[in-house]
Amino acid sequence: MRHRVAGRRLSRTKEHRLAMRRNLVASLIQHETISTTIEKAKEVKPFAEKLISLAKKGTLSARRRAIALLGNRDIIDYEDGQAVKTGTVIGKLFSELGPRYLDRPGGYTRIIRLSLRRLGDNGQLVLLQLIGADESSKKHGKATAKKRSRKKAKETVEVEEIDETRETTETGDQTDQSNQ
Repeated sequence: MRHRVAGRRLSRTKEHRLAMRRNLVASLIQHETISTTIEKAKEVKPFAEKLISLAKKGTLSARRRAIALLGNRDIIDYEDGQAVKTGTVIGKLFSELGPRYLDRPGGYTRIIRLSLRRLGDNGQLVLLQLIGADESSKKHGKATAKKRSRKKAKETVEVEEIDETRETTETGDQTDQSNQ
């Protein structure tokens, strides 16, 4: 029995699980979205969140811990058929992702289930994504804008009702005066 044993085995040895976790998180940091199985995504998500929390600290010791946990893989892009080094995974983590999530207390990643299943073994596929800073600010802005527009709409309706009652009372007063 496996009572009180945390983590998933994923039909791999300990070394293979560790290497797979590091590779998936490095790819997630590099591309900001990856497609994988649901089990792997659930296993990798806490590790990625811990690394982003380290990046938010931004200290030298945090950088060294991140390198020890993840390794410092190069980010290579291909331009005109030539491989060009554009930086490292740890560099991107600490220069872009850490500052992006400074005001966010957690929940830097999300898992989106896809309707597709893998062809060979019918495994459930998901997208593991980093939540963008612009998306959260857009949602916050839209929500406040909606609240403001509702308030303004409510105020304008109240003002119109008050104007209508004033007009009816004024017209009523004028008809009363003409009748006298």
